[in-house]
Amino acid sequence: MRVPRIFTSEALSLSTEMALDKEASTHISRVLRMNTGQQIELFNGDGFSYFAQIQAIERNQVSVRVVEAIEVNNESPLNIHLFQGISRGDKMELTLQKGVELGVKQFTPLITERCGVKLDAKRWQKKLQHWQKVIESACEQCGRNSIPSLYPAVKLQDALSQLNNTSFFMHPDSKHSFKTIIADAQSELQLWVGPEGGFSDEEVEWVESHGCKPVQLGPRILRTETAALAAVSVMNSLWGDF
Repeated sequence: MRVPRIFTSEALSLSTEMALDKEASTHISRVLRMNTGQQIELFNGDGFSYFAQIQAIERNQVSVRVVEAIEVNNESPLNIHLFQGISRGDKMELTLQKGVELGVKQFTPLITERCGVKLDAKRWQKKLQHWQKVIESACEQCGRNSIPSLYPAVKLQDALSQLNNTSFFMHPDSKHSFKTIIADAQSELQLWVGPEGGFSDEEVEWVESHGCKPVQLGPRILRTETAALAAVSVMNSLWGDF
């Protein structure tokens, strides 16, 4: 049986003893039906894998003790920052989940003209908390020990100040593809992707006027979640560890 990986926000070190939270305890005791003496893997984003032995299971509360700590670096050599136009339903979650698997290190949700998600400040906060859980769960699944950064949702106009010399935005009418671009893979590679319906003509003018380079992914029109993940895959193939 594969050793389950569990994210925790707690500080960890060799011999740490702790009780897992309710969600993790339920998963370990009821879903996986593990027993005392068996091992799980913990991580908290500090780059280490902490192997812990189950000490007790009482009323669905699982207690463990860390018995081994191993530094594991399986991060992409690229520092990709995905500025993603917010999409409806589970499309945004899919982009975040698969982006984590593909090695994206930073995510910024973009509020654009064609963004179909309209929320007040309180609901935006709840949405960000949910997206953070999606990112942490994706790290559990794919083996990453560093948690990608998730920044607050921001309007496109306000985000443009963050553009750098290695910023690319997806545009189906661009004459440029990634294979024609020479990029400094040591710098932050920014990828800007519009929501469903893409960037408006005015938004395209804004990003181009700020020096963001338009790039296309072939002659077919891609959905927003497909464009982001395909572009990240291409960047990894050209400059990363694919």
